[in-house]
Amino acid sequence: MLLIPAIDLKDGRCVRLRQGRMDEETVFSDDPVEMAGRWVRAGARRLHLVDLNGAFAGKPVNDAAIRAIAARYPELPIQVGGGIRDEATIAAYLQAGVAYCIIGTQAVKEPALVTRACRTFPGHIIVGLDAREGQVAIEGWAELTEHPVAALARRFEEDGVSAIVYTDIGRDGMMTGPNVAATRALAEAIATPVIASGGITNLDDVRALRAVADSGITAAITGRALYEGTLGFAAGQRIADAEPARTEP
Repeated sequence: MLLIPAIDLKDGRCVRLRQGRMDEETVFSDDPVEMAGRWVRAGARRLHLVDLNGAFAGKPVNDAAIRAIAARYPELPIQVGGGIRDEATIAAYLQAGVAYCIIGTQAVKEPALVTRACRTFPGHIIVGLDAREGQVAIEGWAELTEHPVAALARRFEEDGVSAIVYTDIGRDGMMTGPNVAATRALAEAIATPVIASGGITNLDDVRALRAVADSGITAAITGRALYEGTLGFAAGQRIADAEPARTEP
């Protein structure tokens, strides 16, 4: 299981939000490229970048910082979300060296975009599904829909997305631990790889996800825990790489 450091970008700085609220931010760095370098030096094998302003604006806002990171670390797979709502944006990011584009709100509002994007950019499209109590939220988590997360995931699986990033809104940025049961249930409901997101606080949380990784959880995104020091990245990745303990039948 891959452990992926998150770099959330707001107004050109690295921040973390609590439950997606733009007015509840903690600034961790004014230099996104250096922050990326910190995780590269720690052994990160992928980065998760989010354009928070873009998520609300519906178009890229912090793309200059994202391009700069991709240019500095061309061999590092980077996945980007926030404000990706058309094929032109996807094409521009991929041309800049981004490996994966994450479609979130627009995937729910315009499922045909995912279909077209998977055909045009095969192997480069991830869908981000953010949920509260099993229901998908959009527009930077500001609007709760009536769509069950598993049903939408199956819909996008048919399009051939590379992965589903599943975020439990109630856990994100709250340092309360991931929703392991919900993440596992989603992974078992589809064949597409699931990337867990939200709530990872310490090594025990990584162990808990790793223990059910065989259900189809291939990676876990973590942010605030890394920045606040409750989770050491290198130690976390060692646990994520380890084989889960097995019990005799």
